[in-house]
Amino acid sequence: MNGYLNESNFIMVEEGFTTRDLLENLLGELCQEVRNEQQAFFVADLGDIVKKHLRFLKALPRVKPYFPVKCNSSEGVIRLLAELGAGFACANKAEITRVQGIGVPADRIFYSSPCKQVAHIRYAASHGVQLMTFDNEVELSKVARTHPRARMLLGIAADSSPSAHPSMMFGTTLKSCRLLLETAKEQDVEVVGISFHLGSRGLEPQTFAQAVAAAQLVFDMGSELGYRMHLLDIGGGFPGTEDTRARFEEIAAMINSALDLYFPEGCGVEIVARPGRYYVTSAFTFAVSITALEEVPAEQSGSDEEESGSKKSLVYHLSDGIYGAFSCLLFDSPCPRPRLHKRPCPDLPLLSSSLRGPPEHAEDRIADGLELPELHLGDWLVFENMGAYTITTSSPLGGCPQPQVTYAMSRMAWKAIQLFLGKPPQTEDDRESLCTPLSCGWEMAETLCVTPVFTPASII
Repeated sequence: MNGYLNESNFIMVEEGFTTRDLLENLLGELCQEVRNEQQAFFVADLGDIVKKHLRFLKALPRVKPYFPVKCNSSEGVIRLLAELGAGFACANKAEITRVQGIGVPADRIFYSSPCKQVAHIRYAASHGVQLMTFDNEVELSKVARTHPRARMLLGIAADSSPSAHPSMMFGTTLKSCRLLLETAKEQDVEVVGISFHLGSRGLEPQTFAQAVAAAQLVFDMGSELGYRMHLLDIGGGFPGTEDTRARFEEIAAMINSALDLYFPEGCGVEIVARPGRYYVTSAFTFAVSITALEEVPAEQSGSDEEESGSKKSLVYHLSDGIYGAFSCLLFDSPCPRPRLHKRPCPDLPLLSSSLRGPPEHAEDRIADGLELPELHLGDWLVFENMGAYTITTSSPLGGCPQPQVTYAMSRMAWKAIQLFLGKPPQTEDDRESLCTPLSCGWEMAETLCVTPVFTPASII
């Protein structure tokens, strides 16, 4: 074990139940407390992240993952991925500080933001973080002045089509690459490779192949200018749930095919990626309570009363909103459909309903057009798949407190980590089941995919 994660960082649980069972236990305890307002909270299944990591390494054996901290900066996630050997893509000083605060060495950190403050570049330099990216002369000059030992990746615009998603707005064009490489040479900046990011809407076979082909062309430009180009960053965009158009393994097969064509194994190029949503989306479940409600005309709620047939339209204000955990909605994430903590009587009519954040923020709109039974103050709503862009290093805006996270991991997932990292067997049962660490990891990953995740041993 590497020492980043131990059993004191999470609840060890047994196989048998699901994340929902742990959450129901916690909600049961909260509902017995007499308080005017209940603070929202997360339940995080770290075993789900273990499964995703082993699955990633099996499907993309040539690619090293660098987790983008901006996607989820919770301590449990960072500790787990550090234990598993992942790298970290940090967007600013705060994220670098958070990752290094648990002991992650600088050579596992990629300062991936294309727009960096000079003070943050200085901070990275003083703390040994060398790998960075640039896509214009201004960024290049800032780094040249403040971080002479930086190792730079040139960011290229992998998709310049009119339909390109805003997440692909950074990166220079192929026409500008040679000039930027020549300018970097004049300023004595070391360029070691290429970076691009297609995002979740760009991971199509033709688009990705074109991006890798463009990267190879720029690699050749760099080599002609005397650079030792040896690192390719293929960005992120991997799906975090199974209900997507293409499964992760299908995307991985497409990526492997393009890499084998343009950067075949043995060519001396290291491949990295920045999977964010992939790791954490499905691992986090969010519980939030109703703090206020109002009955309004349908046109004010944003719902269609005639379509739904509702006799009234209700607006529910929650204890968290878009300035807190629901900030994920600002990152082009669809709002997950809520599940009710207390299952209502099936005969209750469904009413046209909208969800809002705390009442003091009129613009805090979470969801409209929902069909829900009538709810009451203090009722809890549960949202699944809430791991991406819901927890950040920055302070929450709008007065929403940072929700607490309860971490849990099944005993099987914990054993999978130990076997993956090559920990010697401690018991006779472990010795009987001993196999090579990686193959054990894959086998356990397959088991974790179909086994209900956990029952809280310490609660039942």
